[in-house]
Parts: sequence; structure tokens; C-alpha cells
Amino acid sequence: MDERQSIVAALKALADPVRLSILEFLWSPSAEEFRTDGGICALDLQEFLGVTQPTVSYHMKILVHAGVVTAEKRGKWVYYECVTEGLDEVIAYLDRFRHPAEEKLFGGR
Repeated sequence: MDERQSIVAALKALADPVRLSILEFLWSPSAEEFRTDGGICALDLQEFLGVTQPTVSYHMKILVHAGVVTAEKRGKWVYYECVTEGLDEVIAYLDRFRHPAEEKLFGGR
């Protein structure tokens, strides 16, 4: 996936209220009581959101693809953790709009 596709995927992932709630939960101090060495179990996300397992899986797949969450399968459970790399690209891209004349977006494309 090139830079443009990565940024578009992350922006689309962030554009959904359920996924924003997931990210807010994963980054929140209240998530610490659920966090293990491998992250937060999908079951905990399911209970926090009050949604079904397929709904959690659907949204987490999008967040993982966007590079803002990692997934690690252990046994029958999947554990998730936030990562900043996908968000760093989005933040850097959006920051370009503060001074658009100084830097060309996506190399002038």
C-alpha cells in the first residue's frame, strides 16, 4: 500500500463512530484493567461496546488494515493494541494543510 492509500485507509477507519469509540477505549486509562501483555481481548471490546463478536471483528479488521491497531491471535482469542504509525502518517498529511503553499501534497500529485 502506498502512502496515499495508507492515509485514505486510516481516514476511512477513523470516520466511523464505532471505530472511534474503540480507539478511545484502547487508549483510555480505563482500558488498563483489561490489558494483558498482548493487548486487550476482543471479548472485552465486545462487552465495552455492547455489540456482537462479528461486529467487533468487522471493525477491528478495518482498524488493523489502516495500521492504527495490531492484532495477535492467542488460542481462540484475538488481542488488540493501538499503534501510532498509521496515525502518524495521517497527522503529518493533515498538518500539510496548515501551510499548503510551503509543501506540495503527495509530491505534487
